[in-house]
Amino acid sequence: MKDTKLTKLIELLKDMQSAVLAYSGGVDSTFLLKALQLSGIKVLAVTAVSETTPYNDLLTAKNMTAEFGMEHRIIKTEELFIEEFAQNTPDRCFFCKDELFKKLTDIASSEGYRSILDGSNMDDISDYRPGRKAAAKYNVRSPLIEARFTKKDIREASRKLGLPTWDRPSSPCLSSRFPYGEHITREALKQVASAEEFLKSIGFHELRVRHHGDVARIEVGEDEIEMMLSPEKRRMISETLRSLGYKFISLDLDGYRSGSMNRVIDRG
Repeated sequence: MKDTKLTKLIELLKDMQSAVLAYSGGVDSTFLLKALQLSGIKVLAVTAVSETTPYNDLLTAKNMTAEFGMEHRIIKTEELFIEEFAQNTPDRCFFCKDELFKKLTDIASSEGYRSILDGSNMDDISDYRPGRKAAAKYNVRSPLIEARFTKKDIREASRKLGLPTWDRPSSPCLSSRFPYGEHITREALKQVASAEEFLKSIGFHELRVRHHGDVARIEVGEDEIEMMLSPEKRRMISETLRSLGYKFISLDLDGYRSGSMNRVIDRG
């Protein structure tokens, strides 16, 4: 990635004059937040919190906005009250983003911000992202796409800028752990969150606990599969996840794969 890409991004942001950023605390939105700081325009970073939000994401969002000296607001979203979301159809993400972007639109309109931004990047264009339809509905801009940033570009630029999130694992909302068609509940979301927090606490880095009713299907990076299979780790994991309510605990031999639940979708 050439520095001209970052320069282009900053100039693009300057033209906006003011913006509300949907800020999750992840790699992409933190990099965009830094670019917004460098642009000098008026910015409000808004972090949406609900039962689907990994707790560490909120902590990162608070820490990074404080470090950058950026105005930060936390709002509550109520995805589980949206029946189409809770039913977990393949368009689930549309209803989540629709809820978020409507709230951001209200904030921008009432407080005089000219643009609403999200942290989508070029890689998101090729994946299944129904939330992009909600972004189009509310005229949400994606500056990282406009400036042609890939995930690799973002990590590289973040590292050069000294951002602690540059090598942070991706952290989508917890609802992505459920196969389409399986109803999403508060209790099941807490179960998944507790299982993943435990696995991270014993040394696993990038992982997912996919929730299939009574079955927890664990995905870890290929370089951590051997550690997962050690007798001590197996015993600890089995005992802990059973205590959380899972009856069966399995390891996915293909390892961690971002968006693995989307393999069942026929995209025509």
